[in-house]
Parts: sequence; structure tokens; C-alpha cells
Amino acid sequence: MTLSQLPLPFLLPNNETFDSFYVGDNRLLFDSLQTLLSKEGFNVFYIWSASAAGRTHLLHASSQHKLASYIPLKQYYHLVPEILQGLDNYDLVCLDDIDAIAGHKYWEEAIFDLFNRLTEKNVSKLLITANAPPKQISFILPDLVSRLSWGQVYQLKELSDDDKLKALQLRAQLSGFELSTEVGLFLLKRVNRDMRTLFSLLEKFEVATLAQQRKLTIPFIKHILDL
Repeated sequence: MTLSQLPLPFLLPNNETFDSFYVGDNRLLFDSLQTLLSKEGFNVFYIWSASAAGRTHLLHASSQHKLASYIPLKQYYHLVPEILQGLDNYDLVCLDDIDAIAGHKYWEEAIFDLFNRLTEKNVSKLLITANAPPKQISFILPDLVSRLSWGQVYQLKELSDDDKLKALQLRAQLSGFELSTEVGLFLLKRVNRDMRTLFSLLEKFEVATLAQQRKLTIPFIKHILDL
């Protein structure tokens, strides 16, 4: 784990980059995000998806290319709304899982105030993720829903099984080992197929292959997972 350019003590995984993100059917979203990051001035980019589809990966990747602040709002109970003060001094502000604070008045007011400060300075980019579009989240403040809809709103589509295999092979290649199609298909049939679980297993396999100096085979996977 490495610290990105963060004003706050949140660690970002160094393997979640744009290069390691498998685009699949999300080319328009991916290209639009890249374009937005290269623009000047205040812009809002909102990504929603099912759990473990890759939206946090995109925020982590974006944070590595700017002077950035990354706030995991799912951990709001460990934080205070005042943590948002001063974020208008950064090139990029990433609010992950904004749906987590829906219904919490002080958090909603703090984010609304952040919007106003960012708009006034007209410098920062604001990237937001959630589990649903703005109008489908139970926010208390109608004006916050309006602000969240100001910019581009994209659904991050879940990868097909074929694309999940390709995403796993890409991550394995970038990590320095090979995941054959045969082994990948076996894995997809035998374990939970959400990408968070699959990538976590891939990291486990990487450690095992290095430790035992073995190629990743189906018998080896069975041994590692005790199948």
C-alpha cells in the first residue's frame, strides 16, 4: 500500500490504476473520466453501480494523477463532517460511497457546503460514487440531489463472465504471473464471482506462487483454497 497525494491519512492500493482497470462495456464512462481530469475548472463526475463493480478502483486511479483528497464515506462513523473543510484547495476531491451518509443531516449539509466552495473557486474536480443515481438515494436535502446531478452521471456496468476472466488475466499479468484461461474459468465456476473477491484471491495466489515457485494450475488452486 502507498500514500497518494492525500491531505488525509487514507491509504490507497498502488495496484488500482487506470492501466489495471478492465474497461469492458464501460468505454464511454472511462474515456469521459479521462477527458474530465484533463480539463480546467470545476466539474462534477458521478459514478453509480452495484457493489464491487469497480467504482472505487476508478477513484483510486484518479487520485494518483492529481493533488487529491480521497474520502471513503462508508467510514463516516469514524470521521466528522469537518474533515471536508479545506478540500477546495485540492485539484481533485473524491467522495466514495456518498449513499452511506444519506439521511445524516450534518454530513449532507457539509457536502452541500463543499459543493458551494468548489463552485466558487472553479478549480477542483469532484468525483463521486454511489450505489444508485442521485434521485434514487434518500437524501434529506433536495438541493444536494440537485447538485449531485449537475455534472455527468454514469452507470458503471458490471463485467460479463468473459470480461471478468480478462480482467483477472490483466491483473495477473501486471502482477508478474500468468492466469491461464483454463484456470480462470475454473475459478469463476468455484468461487463468488464479484470482482472484490476475485481480486483478493488473485493476490493470495500471487503470494503462493512466489513462495512456492510454482505456476498457477487447477491442482495448485485446489490446494490453496482447500477444495
